[in-house]
Amino acid sequence: MSDETPRWSQAVVYQDMWVDPDDDPRESDAPSPDGERATLEDYLTNYRLTLLMKCEGLDTEQLARRAVPPSTMSLLGLLRHLAEVERDWRGWISPGEPPSKLYGPRDADFDDAAAEQEMVDAAYADLVREQAATDAALAEYPDLGVRVGKKAIAVRELLVHRVEEYARHCGHADLLRECIDGRVGQ
Repeated sequence: MSDETPRWSQAVVYQDMWVDPDDDPRESDAPSPDGERATLEDYLTNYRLTLLMKCEGLDTEQLARRAVPPSTMSLLGLLRHLAEVERDWRGWISPGEPPSKLYGPRDADFDDAAAEQEMVDAAYADLVREQAATDAALAEYPDLGVRVGKKAIAVRELLVHRVEEYARHCGHADLLRECIDGRVGQ
């Protein structure tokens, strides 16, 4: 008997995909976006959807499970972490003091993630709220080259950094999910 979790995919047509293209909310028949901002925002939207898809269908224990020891990462921790970094990025461009931490000191987003329905619900709500607030703050700057905040960071850099952050953590989510229940795919 093996302790390994068997690998599986929900896709039928393409076994290496998360879902079949007809069922994938990231797929569209619309033409690709025009322009730099639209392209960056499209990539960000798709990575955000990918993260949510990787969390779909799991119970609170599975979401909170630290499935790749010795890492403290969990899918719930990733949701909380990304809410925290959205908030941090907004602090980079906002006047005055940065907003307070959502979850406490460094790494509390991961370390304190627990298999409690209230915490899971709050993490999803926090993520949606913080994404919307950061999206709105950046939308105020149509010129991607404009430098904002105390450190004069280009809006373009913030948008690219957000895409990079979600893409990197979607890779972590791939590994976590496969270890939790064996589900694989793009």
